[in-house]
Amino acid sequence: MAPLPGFSGFPGSGLAKGLAVTLRTMTKKSVTGQYPDTQPDLAPRTRGVIGLFEENCTVCMLCARECPDWCIYIDSHKETVPATTPGGRDRSRNVLDRFAIDFSLCMYCGICIEVCPFDALFWSPEFEYAETDIRELTHERDKLREWMWTVPAPPALDPAAEEPKELAAARKTADKLAATQAVAETDPQTGPPTAGPTEPKGEEP
Repeated sequence: MAPLPGFSGFPGSGLAKGLAVTLRTMTKKSVTGQYPDTQPDLAPRTRGVIGLFEENCTVCMLCARECPDWCIYIDSHKETVPATTPGGRDRSRNVLDRFAIDFSLCMYCGICIEVCPFDALFWSPEFEYAETDIRELTHERDKLREWMWTVPAPPALDPAAEEPKELAAARKTADKLAATQAVAETDPQTGPPTAGPTEPKGEEP
């Protein structure tokens, strides 16, 4: 009788192959990490928690508005900054009162970090923040600030990569200004024209 489609060899060959794999694995040394005695080796861009660099936050509310889970809570108030020059106008600025993230709702999409225009939010590889009460998973800005110091440094740029446009434009402007100053110092005639002495007009007879 011809074997059924999809089956080959003698009956039970698949079971024998599976048992052979099991036996080979049993004879090898275990590679299981004994956490928490052995800390895991995390990838550089691990998404653990979100750290807050409070000095860069301008309370623009963009992260809270773009969050699909609405798990970011921000409170602020306005302060008046007196004018620094005579006749100047007073300015108003937003002062951050509360910045909290509810990690029981957060789905770690990273949208808040991507949309922040002032680099106030960063991924931290910290992951040991389990709580026994779900209400304690809402962490305030003090805790987010502590996690900021666990954020790894950015990777070095590729030496063969193209220079960022901002740095290229700034370097070009600085070189042009330095060249202009050097020419002005070596050749005074190229400097701005100065008004020479004028002869007094005589009185008409």
